[in-house]
Amino acid sequence: MKKRLTVWLTAPLIAVILASCGQSGATFDASAHVQEVLEWRAWRMQQLKDPSGYLNQIGLYWLEVGTYSFGSAKTNDLVFDGDAAPEIGTFTVTAEGVSMAVLPGVDVQSDGLDVEDIVIAADTTEQGVTITYGSLAWSVVERVGKYGVRLRDFEHPFVEGFGPLPYFDIDPSLRVEAMLHRYAEPQIANVGTVIEGLGYHPESPGLVSFEIGGQRYELEAYTSGDKLFYVFGDRTNRDATYGAGRFLYSTTPGEDGKTILDFNKSYSPPCAFNDFSTCPVASPRNRLPIRIEAGERFDLKFHYASDH
Repeated sequence: MKKRLTVWLTAPLIAVILASCGQSGATFDASAHVQEVLEWRAWRMQQLKDPSGYLNQIGLYWLEVGTYSFGSAKTNDLVFDGDAAPEIGTFTVTAEGVSMAVLPGVDVQSDGLDVEDIVIAADTTEQGVTITYGSLAWSVVERVGKYGVRLRDFEHPFVEGFGPLPYFDIDPSLRVEAMLHRYAEPQIANVGTVIEGLGYHPESPGLVSFEIGGQRYELEAYTSGDKLFYVFGDRTNRDATYGAGRFLYSTTPGEDGKTILDFNKSYSPPCAFNDFSTCPVASPRNRLPIRIEAGERFDLKFHYASDH
């Protein structure tokens, strides 16, 4: 049975110098790696519970061109969960975007200022707008020319009772050196999402190759700012991790093409926690034919679904 490195809680972390497995031939400090992963896990939980995180999402309403009434009353076109007024106002959707008109006497704000009429810039723009009403907040998402309204509840009880997340034991053998093999020109990938008919089309600089257990594997990398982003699947998706795959980041390689894939920092996508996200799923070419028993596991009890 393969020996795993577990997190020491009853004794101080002791620096263990292993054979070189990092970039530039540097030695690898296993205890420092454990601490790094633990700090990443704490950051991960903080990000999830942040007001802009995934856990407080309670609705996602896709819109066609037209006008929609919204509020908590069942007679509205869009029925908002949470402590909302029976009737709040209307959204009007055109090919150019989404505007909102608020009914008189309803206290709706943006950036602390009262709102009556506003064009709600989508999340894909630099001027993305968030609208608030009590503990509720909503914004407009735009995906491949299609608009939707995402609803949050900053006081939703799901957030308060969430965690701790389940993880595999930390495994230093699944922190691997990788090499980026660049395409002649960056390509636009065609990746599916959990929303039928909605695609994800990131730029890919090339394929990243690495070895696990003496076998060579590849993942297509996607450009994400100054990092590389991966949506990958493996055989743990069948019974231990989220079925659509997991996410992972690495640093953008330098001229030598080298980077580090630390699968101990792989994590579930937003759609593992609610039904109101637009997550990409692992493409067939990014599904590894092995079990990656590192990183975040999946537990259905941490998934919130609305009844509408």
